[in-house]
Amino acid sequence: MRGLCLWLLLIPECLASHQRLQWLVSIPSTFRAWEDSCIWIPCLYQIPKSSAVLDRFSLYHNYWFEEGIKDFNGTIIYSNTQIGQFPPQQGRVRFLGDKTNNCTLSIHPVHVNDSGRLGLRMTSEGDKWMKEIQLNVSKTPFPPSIQLPPEIRESTTVALTCLLNFACYQYNIQLQWSLKEPAVTSTVLSTNKVYTESKVTFQPQWTDHGKNVTCQVRNATQVLSKATVRLDVKHVPKLTIEVIPREAAVMEEGSVTMTCQVISSNPEYTTLSWFKDGNLLRGEKTPTLNLSSVTKDMSGKYRCEASNNMGSGKSEEVTVTVWYAPEPSVVQIHQSPTKEEKPVEMICVSPASPRPKNYIWYHNRKIMPGKTQEKFQIPKVFLWHAGNYSCLAENQLGPGQIGQESQLDVQYAPKEVTAVIQSSTPIREGDMVTLSCSYNSSNPAVTHYQWSPEGSWTEPTPGVLRIPRAAWDATPIACAACNAWCTWASPVSLDVQYAPRDVKVLKLSPQTEIHAGHHVQLRCLFSGSRPAGVNFFWKKNGGFLVEGRDLNFDSISPEDAGHYSCMVNNSIGQTSSKAWWLQVLYAPRRLHVSIHPENSVMEGKKAVLTCESEANPPISQYAWFDGNNRDLTFAGQTLHLEPVKVQHSGSYRCQGANQLGVGESQPTTLTVYYSPETLGKRVALGFGFCLVIFILAIWGLKLLKRWKRTQSQQGLQENYSGQSFFVRNKKATRTPLSEGPNSMGCYNPVMDDSVNYAVLRFPETDRPSSRDAGTSETQEPLPNSNDVVTYSVLQKRHMGDYENTTADCSEDDGIHYSELVQFGSGERPQGKEEVEYVTLKQ
Repeated sequence: MRGLCLWLLLIPECLASHQRLQWLVSIPSTFRAWEDSCIWIPCLYQIPKSSAVLDRFSLYHNYWFEEGIKDFNGTIIYSNTQIGQFPPQQGRVRFLGDKTNNCTLSIHPVHVNDSGRLGLRMTSEGDKWMKEIQLNVSKTPFPPSIQLPPEIRESTTVALTCLLNFACYQYNIQLQWSLKEPAVTSTVLSTNKVYTESKVTFQPQWTDHGKNVTCQVRNATQVLSKATVRLDVKHVPKLTIEVIPREAAVMEEGSVTMTCQVISSNPEYTTLSWFKDGNLLRGEKTPTLNLSSVTKDMSGKYRCEASNNMGSGKSEEVTVTVWYAPEPSVVQIHQSPTKEEKPVEMICVSPASPRPKNYIWYHNRKIMPGKTQEKFQIPKVFLWHAGNYSCLAENQLGPGQIGQESQLDVQYAPKEVTAVIQSSTPIREGDMVTLSCSYNSSNPAVTHYQWSPEGSWTEPTPGVLRIPRAAWDATPIACAACNAWCTWASPVSLDVQYAPRDVKVLKLSPQTEIHAGHHVQLRCLFSGSRPAGVNFFWKKNGGFLVEGRDLNFDSISPEDAGHYSCMVNNSIGQTSSKAWWLQVLYAPRRLHVSIHPENSVMEGKKAVLTCESEANPPISQYAWFDGNNRDLTFAGQTLHLEPVKVQHSGSYRCQGANQLGVGESQPTTLTVYYSPETLGKRVALGFGFCLVIFILAIWGLKLLKRWKRTQSQQGLQENYSGQSFFVRNKKATRTPLSEGPNSMGCYNPVMDDSVNYAVLRFPETDRPSSRDAGTSETQEPLPNSNDVVTYSVLQKRHMGDYENTTADCSEDDGIHYSELVQFGSGERPQGKEEVEYVTLKQ
């Protein structure tokens, strides 16, 4: 497979298979050290199998591959004996890695015979790898190498590097420079390189050209090795001038010789030139310059220049002085013109050699006593200092001459500047105001004016300011007259009068919410008024209320709630505040129940009961009660009865509660009357009932007559004498049980509309009871059966009343029938002491 992949490396699968067999080992290829030092070998590895770990690790010295055993052979200076266990140290070798990715080693100390080829042999689950490194151990410490930039120029920052290809944590060394500049030393121990270096940065001068720079390798006690380099500093030519005579001061017609000497040049200079007072002396290319028969024009400063590839080098200037008497003097004034109270310096300029030692000063051609110096100063210039100034200079060769006069011009800012209001006073808010700015004197003349503060104002002519509308809070206005400087006048106050401003209502008490019954105090505030005298007025909901600054409520009520505003006026005008809402919080009151559509409702319709009230905050909870004070367990403001029933008739009341208390309404009566359909049903029912009673009465009368007839026939047969009579009785009108609209049917008392039958029997006195008849020896004869009284009443049947109609059931004339039987002589039969009464009702 591997052989096939060598031919098919371009195939991704084969390439991936080939790469999976490679160990990745990162380690420097070469190490250097010296006798008794050490080496530190940074090493990282990656096993082909990602989950595998290192089983065996060995370090060979001068190893070779032995074909017979198909393995490496050589001197083993480190090896683990147990799989996966790596001793931290074996002899001089310390293993600092692990069995996953680190294979770092150190050997301390090292010897010269350790030089050669080292091999790192690693094994993991059958995968093997050998990594080769070279080790060079010298007898003595080897020197470092100094790295220089390609070119070093004077006054240009350069960096020098001292590099030693050695680093070991167990062997401390230092790199030390012969330069005084501080150096930065660093040690690098990576899988790419192992070295120690030191960098120093400095600016070489031309004097450093040709100097040696040394870098030493030191341990704690001695110098181990060193390296030295010679600096090649490129610089321009360095020159100096030699003058004969040395004083370089001659009288006119004398001579002077100057020689230009080149002290150093790298590379060598190619050209040389002479300059006087900065100007090139043409034709002078030699190192020596001869000046003969000198004149005062030859006085000046001389220098020479030389050039190479790096640039031009200049010598110091040499002054050649030719002595002569002072020339006509000129006065220089610093500065003129000058501002008043500023310092002024005057200089008397009179070319002379040697320099003048005595001066005489003139002001407007008058000698200024005490002024004998070349310069004199005026600390503060005033107007009387202005004028013409001149001077006379004198040296050891004699006096000079007075030259042209110079004028001192003393200038000053405008004086006595004032701002004046030209408008009539007093000024009211919104008036147009005109101001003018004036001054007394000025040098130079006034060129413009300034006003403060700046605004949207106009300046019809210079020095005149026009304010279209004066603001109530107008700040004082100042003006300035200006030439080169500005002088400000004292600010002028416009004293603008205005109506009261920023009027507002402030609640002084209470500090919390306003509840009914609280003491409330409101105050009318304003920020300013001019003039200060003001009056206060209060309005409620737009209507005038009271006058005064404070508005007090000893015990505030809900009726006091509303929009309050206050007005403040003065002689200029009146200002009102924004409406301030006064809110009064109170418990529910004035509760009443309203019924919609009305208090009397037909059954089957809809009745809506609403609990209306006044409360702030609004009622949060309602309760309803009927006429029997029963809680209807309904918590809404509106009680809906749909469909309404007759049983709903009665009184209703409601309760409302907010966070401040509870209120209750008076009872309101709801009347529910029957519908025509119900009335019809009830009339029909009553009529049917009365008809049944009437039929029963007729049948009762018939039965009664039949019974009476039977009794009468029996009486005739028994031959008793009787007496019959009819009694017609006019009865009083009956009062119905109820006269209200809810009365139902006809009022029927017990004795009305009935057939009454009664038998009155009179028991015999002094007669034994019929229960003892069988035992009596003598039995009395039976009484006459005609000794009875029969009483009957026949009344007419009345029709029943209708609901909601007062019954008219007046008592009709009845027909009373009686039969009176006279008791006969003889013994009367024992009768029962009883009264029998029968009533047949309709």
